[in-house]
Amino acid sequence: MPRAVYVLALGIFAMVTSEFVVAGLMPQMAAGLDATVPQIGYLITAFAAAMALGGPFLTVALLKLPRKRALAVLFAVFLAGNVLAATASGYPVMTAARIVTGIAAQAFFGVAISMCAQLTRPEVRGRAVSVALNGLMLGTLLGLPLSTLIGEHFGWRAAFWAISGLTVLAAVATLVGVPRTEGAEQSGGFRAELAVFRRSRLWLTLSTSTFVIGATFAAFSYLNPVLTGLTGFATGTIPLVLIAYGAATVIGNTVVGRLADRHALPVLLTGLFLNLLFLTGFALFAGLPVPAVVCVLGIGLVGVTMNPALVTRVQRAGNAGPMVNTVHSSFITFGVMTGSSLGGLAIGSFGLRAPMWLGAALAATGLVTLVPDLVRRTVTVRTPAGHRPEAPAQPLREEPAAECAGAAPAPRG
Repeated sequence: MPRAVYVLALGIFAMVTSEFVVAGLMPQMAAGLDATVPQIGYLITAFAAAMALGGPFLTVALLKLPRKRALAVLFAVFLAGNVLAATASGYPVMTAARIVTGIAAQAFFGVAISMCAQLTRPEVRGRAVSVALNGLMLGTLLGLPLSTLIGEHFGWRAAFWAISGLTVLAAVATLVGVPRTEGAEQSGGFRAELAVFRRSRLWLTLSTSTFVIGATFAAFSYLNPVLTGLTGFATGTIPLVLIAYGAATVIGNTVVGRLADRHALPVLLTGLFLNLLFLTGFALFAGLPVPAVVCVLGIGLVGVTMNPALVTRVQRAGNAGPMVNTVHSSFITFGVMTGSSLGGLAIGSFGLRAPMWLGAALAATGLVTLVPDLVRRTVTVRTPAGHRPEAPAQPLREEPAAECAGAAPAPRG
């Protein structure tokens, strides 16, 4: 795997750490900004909304730039947002900072995943995406607790300064370690990037991602109250469970990345089915510590870890360009917002087990969105000329061969 892919993972790690930092420092930020804890919670919503709605527009503005230069611009915008957050004089300024960083983070994900496609051969793109997205998993496993620790000992502003320093480090590493690649104008430009969205299959594929991630976050967003209120764990035990959950996501992401290139559809089918079982089991046995922990770890293994397979499937239904990848990230973010918000409403109406039942329903709906591809795959297998289960009905729109060839050393394995 080209070293540049690991460098891109460092950038994603910085972005995700900034996204999660507010969740660990709510009381301190509420006191420092003269706001309530619910108001600080809205900063998380503002970040997610900015990602989902603003990221694609910033990507459009950067389409004609070579992608390495686009990443440099995004690092600069993201750094400005974090510095603004670290020096925020009040809640409105902090809200503006979160919106700026959210928009930059979403566009960064899209451009970075697109670069993974350029830097590697088509048959190992799923593995490359999983390596880059380990930055996301490590943001949950390490970024959140480390930023929370810094904030608790040195103040919440110090956490944002630390993220700013991490951003500078990632930007320098990117400038040094990522080779120059051509921009989207070499493969058709803005119109070509948008033309792919006329395909109904692409929209169905994007919706699968929303249901996969929504199912997971419906339960994950409320692990703390469920494990303390139903399972009976002490508050001090929850960080240990969350660390184990984060480790499970790293393992699952690595495994899925190994399988995504050749078996994207079977991986998604298996992952959604297992997630449905784990969410249902969590809802039924949340009052029993051992089954509850097993189900939580299972959700970690087969939940957000489906991302490499989701990315592979979306790129085959559309293309590997930054616009498709950024819009896909928006659908994933919409899944986070949907799962967490509907889960909260469900708790208010039906109790603490409701988010898990909601997650199970979303996972079942995600399985339904796979049916057309399953039918297409079955027809392809039965066709004498087609012996490749993963081959779509239409020709793949990959990046031009000139971009893939020579863009990076041939990946190992």
